[in-house]
Amino acid sequence: MFVPDPLHNHTVLDERIFVFGSNEIGIHGGGAAWYAHKKLGAVWTVGEGLTGKTYALPTCSAPGKPIPFSLLELYVGRFILFAESHPELRFFVSAVGCGIAGFNETDVAYLFKHAPENCDLPPKWYQLMNDWL
Repeated sequence: MFVPDPLHNHTVLDERIFVFGSNEIGIHGGGAAWYAHKKLGAVWTVGEGLTGKTYALPTCSAPGKPIPFSLLELYVGRFILFAESHPELRFFVSAVGCGIAGFNETDVAYLFKHAPENCDLPPKWYQLMNDWL
């Protein structure tokens, strides 16, 4: 299994699409969402999907208000389908949902177990996935 750089860093020079935890109304005011908006072209009011060099993946309904886990599962599934249908793109997946939204990292990592090879996940998630084998 592919294991990326253990630091899992993204910079503005990175060619990969930055996947960040957003809120459904697209207010990108803090954390990875702020970086995505200010540095990578995430569009204000776009809470899901590809804009600039980013992909907004909703983890909250509004700033600081986590969505139900079942809804997160739906959004992750939609992202995975998008990534599968765009093999020409490479995605840098941040630890979506594990910061402001407060989801358990093991639970979120499990949602990405079928992510395609063009998705670079946080190194800890690969470790968790290897434990599940």
